[in-house]
Amino acid sequence: MYYCCVVIPTQHDALARFGHALSDATRARILLGLRSGPGYPSQLADELGVSRQILSNHLACLRGCGLVTAVPEGRRSRYELADPRIGHALDDLLGLVLAVDPSCCPDADTGECC
Repeated sequence: MYYCCVVIPTQHDALARFGHALSDATRARILLGLRSGPGYPSQLADELGVSRQILSNHLACLRGCGLVTAVPEGRRSRYELADPRIGHALDDLLGLVLAVDPSCCPDADTGECC
């Protein structure tokens, strides 16, 4: 017998999942692409210039993190942000990223901060 349960993450768990999702450039680009509206895997793969298999793996991660949902449409699925507030949070984060001093980022060769 199987039981379905919904796990309600704590605030720090939710932030950690969001951070994990954004830690990969492809996943971040998927989330940014879905801000303007839903998308289909083949369309997203073409827009991002990645294979459909790679995109599928990233979408699975984003679903697991609770950030996107798949909406079945016949034989296809449409992906969208799980909550519109995710798009607003991404907009806010983009504003913060623009204020980051690039000279304070870790050195790509040594991994050390300045």
